[in-house]
Amino acid sequence: MRIAQRAQRVEPFYVMELAKAASAMAAQAGPHDRPMIYLNIGEPDFTAPPLVTAAAERAIRDGRSQYTQATGLPALREAISGWYASRFGLRIDPARIVVTAGASAALQLACLALIEAGDEVLMPDPSYPCNRQFVQAAEGRAVLIPSGPAQRFQLSAEQVEAAWNPATRGVLLASPSNPTGTSIARDELERIARFVRHKGGITLVDEIYLGLSFDDEYGHSALGLPDGLGNEVISINSFSKYFNMTGWRLGWLVLPPALVPAVERLAQNLFICASTIAQHAALACFEPDSLAEYERRRTEFKARRDFFIPAMDRLGLNVPVMPDGAFYAWADVRGLCERWGIAPQGARPDEGGSWSLAFELMKRCQLAATPGRDFGNAEPGRYLRFSTANSMAQLQEAVARLEQAL
Repeated sequence: MRIAQRAQRVEPFYVMELAKAASAMAAQAGPHDRPMIYLNIGEPDFTAPPLVTAAAERAIRDGRSQYTQATGLPALREAISGWYASRFGLRIDPARIVVTAGASAALQLACLALIEAGDEVLMPDPSYPCNRQFVQAAEGRAVLIPSGPAQRFQLSAEQVEAAWNPATRGVLLASPSNPTGTSIARDELERIARFVRHKGGITLVDEIYLGLSFDDEYGHSALGLPDGLGNEVISINSFSKYFNMTGWRLGWLVLPPALVPAVERLAQNLFICASTIAQHAALACFEPDSLAEYERRRTEFKARRDFFIPAMDRLGLNVPVMPDGAFYAWADVRGLCERWGIAPQGARPDEGGSWSLAFELMKRCQLAATPGRDFGNAEPGRYLRFSTANSMAQLQEAVARLEQAL
């Protein structure tokens, strides 16, 4: 059977490959062996709060499961608009909001609507691997630009200007970012957006962790950029992270008004609509009791960060930039690799460095983390991503095991 080239160009999602390896190792453990601690997947250990699950149950019981408009329930679009107003002080017209089958569908729709074959999209290295795969699936080319700790692992306006060429279509940023948990400074984002506007390009910003911002300096949506720039940004968001609805597969786009009809046509044909039950459930996310619970959980995520990052630094797994959002620790593991006799990154991405260290941690500490191979090409063997989307007790146990192994 002949496989299409676009499918062959899409790389494996190594986060999931490591998850399979960790699960297989855990399955072989004896009754007296330590259980595996999973700090590899970026999924909150919290699930949807009671009002949300109750709303889903009511929708099922009342038979409210028919298709919705491709753009989503009008009431949900209104509720999302209200959240932007109350949380960020932004007036977002609900007509600019398109509800999607997760942030993945949002990115797919945006890329299909805007990217032609051969178009280049500039992205920081490191960045979330699936984002570049969406660009490639639309026949574009993701151009990864090394972005180190000195610039918070984010693109600078100078880098964007230097890399821009006739094939460049725009930029795809993430703030806060996966895998680093760092956000792009507001003035830097404004400079990038102004330059992209000057070039007639597009600015896409993945904001799925925006609700989990911990620092007032960075917790701002790109939709609030001045001089009309915010109206030109394409913002991608999700109910998975802040709203703890990962498996419900629900997200949204905020689009420039002129782009809504094109995205709606694509959504009608590719998805019909997002899950109707999930949409009815998501309405309850914006009830005062639910929002209070989400804020309590955000405080817990911050407490986990404040425990785990200093512990990593103390153990020699240096986290060069304190995450200001999300739930990740992007740790420099060169020192630990040297200590354990693991060679630096080899000629192949599955040789040495953080890739080999990830398997060594599973063996020695029964601790699963994600190597840098997934997130870019610049220094894949240097960094390891830990997810702190786990209980404080599990994080404390993980640190204790590392201390013992060291």
